[in-house]
Amino acid sequence: MITPAGVECRLYYEDFARGANRQECRAPKHPRSATWLPTDCGRCPVPEILAANGSPSLELTLVIRSGVFGLGRNVSVSAWCTLHGPIEGDPRVGCAECNADADELLRRALE
Repeated sequence: MITPAGVECRLYYEDFARGANRQECRAPKHPRSATWLPTDCGRCPVPEILAANGSPSLELTLVIRSGVFGLGRNVSVSAWCTLHGPIEGDPRVGCAECNADADELLRRALE
């Protein structure tokens, strides 16, 4: 679905049919994360990560923090591989071990 920022994101949902007024982010949130607001979509890295990495074992956790005195907001993401644990580095690249397994599988297929 298209977010309020104009980007496609499979974790965003909205419903305005027949008088409904519902917008939500279905990405799992960190327990200490601030409440999600539609304006957070403009700073969210999730759509870019999902577009670059289609791994079914990728799990993203959204962390929203308010700025000093409640001014400004910071949106960040922590990435996790369900097979190998935390993803170090850029989550757009994905899990290094999963990528190595995929490379090996491709090598065998091309032999």
